[in-house]
Amino acid sequence: MIFIIDDNEIMRECIKKACKGHEVLEFQNALSAMEAISDGMIPSLIFTDIMLTGPDGFTFLNELMTYNDTAKIPVVIVSALDFGGKDLSAYGVVETLNKDSFKPEDIKRLLSEYAK
Repeated sequence: MIFIIDDNEIMRECIKKACKGHEVLEFQNALSAMEAISDGMIPSLIFTDIMLTGPDGFTFLNELMTYNDTAKIPVVIVSALDFGGKDLSAYGVVETLNKDSFKPEDIKRLLSEYAK
């Protein structure tokens, strides 16, 4: 199962199309995603924006890191922010994609590497 967390519906749809063949759950905010995880839905990969309505993406990632069953979930940040090559692996981040330049092939590559 793949989680897509973004408050932009068009962006969620773009990522979802690239995830064809995988079970996908979409969330408009981090709170909804955390509720799904609390209900026992543990994704194999998460695509998330950072600038979200409500708790931001880093708040969400910090929350994931506090539980053994979620701390190892690979996370891909899809954002307009420039992280300047910063190492975000402490948050479980395996890659960052720029919203303005990522391609469906990027999503497919990440799915083949990390989605179970």
